[in-house]
Amino acid sequence: MHEAQRTRTGLAILWRTVTRNARLLTSGSLLICVHQLCEAMVPVLIGVLIDRAVKPGDATQLLLWIGVLAALFVALTSAYRLGARHLMRAIATEGHQLRVDLAARILHPQRLRTTQRTGELLSIASTDADNTSYLLDYIPRIAGAITAIVVCATVLLTIDVPLGLAVLLGTPVILFVLHFGGPVITRRVADQQELAGEATAMSADLIAGLRPLRGIGAEPAAAQRYRTVSRDALAASIRAARTQGVYLGFSTALSALLAVGIAVLAGWFALRGDITVGQLITVIGLAQFLLEPFGTMAEVPSWIAEARASAERVGWIENAPLTLSPGVGTLGAGPHGIVLDGVRYGTLQEITLPVEPGQLVGVVTTRASDAEAIVAVLSGQLARDDYAGAIRLGGTALEELDLAEARRVLLVEPHKADLFTGSLRTNLVIEGAGAPRLEKALQASSAVDVIDVHHDGLDHRVTERGSSLSGGQRQRLTLARALLHAAPVLVLHEPTTAVDAVTESAVAQGIADLRHGPETGDFTTVIVTSSPALLAVADRVVLVDGGRVVVEGTHETLLDRPDYTAAVLR
Repeated sequence: MHEAQRTRTGLAILWRTVTRNARLLTSGSLLICVHQLCEAMVPVLIGVLIDRAVKPGDATQLLLWIGVLAALFVALTSAYRLGARHLMRAIATEGHQLRVDLAARILHPQRLRTTQRTGELLSIASTDADNTSYLLDYIPRIAGAITAIVVCATVLLTIDVPLGLAVLLGTPVILFVLHFGGPVITRRVADQQELAGEATAMSADLIAGLRPLRGIGAEPAAAQRYRTVSRDALAASIRAARTQGVYLGFSTALSALLAVGIAVLAGWFALRGDITVGQLITVIGLAQFLLEPFGTMAEVPSWIAEARASAERVGWIENAPLTLSPGVGTLGAGPHGIVLDGVRYGTLQEITLPVEPGQLVGVVTTRASDAEAIVAVLSGQLARDDYAGAIRLGGTALEELDLAEARRVLLVEPHKADLFTGSLRTNLVIEGAGAPRLEKALQASSAVDVIDVHHDGLDHRVTERGSSLSGGQRQRLTLARALLHAAPVLVLHEPTTAVDAVTESAVAQGIADLRHGPETGDFTTVIVTSSPALLAVADRVVLVDGGRVVVEGTHETLLDRPDYTAAVLR
């Protein structure tokens, strides 16, 4: 059965972010609120100090209130440092957890069914995961701003009721006016992040295919495509920044007008003698201090919009269904064969291809699309609804096998396999494979030359995607890795296209000796190729034309057929 479809919305993901960090978020937010309370009390204490110590000239009171002010600064500093530590831990933990969860989802053995390309998935699993976790930074800021506004309003009410009412009534009015900008910001930010993801995806595709693009002279066309996507992303970023800038400028102006209005009103009251000089200093200090929480509250819609847009994109991955339906079947020790029975997929037309245990079978196709479809079908990575017919591994339908069991028995090495950043050793060695087995795999794939040409041997560093190696070197190393795995059933797709004819002959003989020699086990090997050297060592060769098997035999016997000769000598 397929995994139950999830419908987790962006808001639900943000709520999960809050609930699973509730302890650190609560303690951090409370400490930030304490910090804001202490900050708001600074102008209050300065006003008290002026009225009780400076104005009457009382040195004792001056020392007392300076001590109280110093203690207040110690408290606000300690509260901020400890609160920030809790919150940064929560943000870092949540960002890491989201990245791990998304990576696990993207790399799930049952394969994610999604329309997003690799670069876009990378953008979501990194940038959007971080943006979602930043909600844990926004909440304490909002709580601290509300605390500051409430404390300031309360203090102002005790000094003069109209001053307090100005804050209590003015703040909701400002926030009500500003909330109309929230939906616009959300749309602009969502468009910006989506187009940025598309640009990232295209750049990843272009970097991966740079060599072929150079080979066919398509660099200008590819650059123009990227330029177009990049400009669209830039335009979206400018629109989002312009909207946020206008919103922030408008909100700052409103907040400043409210704070200035409070200060002017307090000055008028002081001139009339309704409040003392110390109270005037307190009101002016609070009015200036209120600019910060007012500014924070004004930015809230922009923050929430960005976090929600990223959370929605995270939901694209979390809600995407899985392609494969895992079975529970297992296979014995072997030997095992593989059978395609009446399979229809892509350009394949009810193809039937039995491969007996222990055979080395070559498959030649007159169309490249047929070869790619056969490899895709044999890989076991297709959903059952994507193809018709049956695929049996070791006599058991592939979809009925446990995924781990299917991967233990069947390995499909695609034509374009990847190498990873690290060393040659880390790209080759698998658990349980000793030095003798590694040496045999390197010899069979003619990858020994690749190791020997570097003075540090297997410890030679490999850059991302193996770009520091030539195409032939990468191909031989990935073939060595596949042979080292020693899978009972191995499927190879054009494993020698980047090597010279002499090396190709050596590789062909090496595969045959390693997997089908007198001292090896009963391995089954399928090579989808048009290479005469590889086909010459096959026990049986199958010719596929128009999506169907048209003839089979040995390489020598099939050379009399014009269609076969055209396929292998093109």
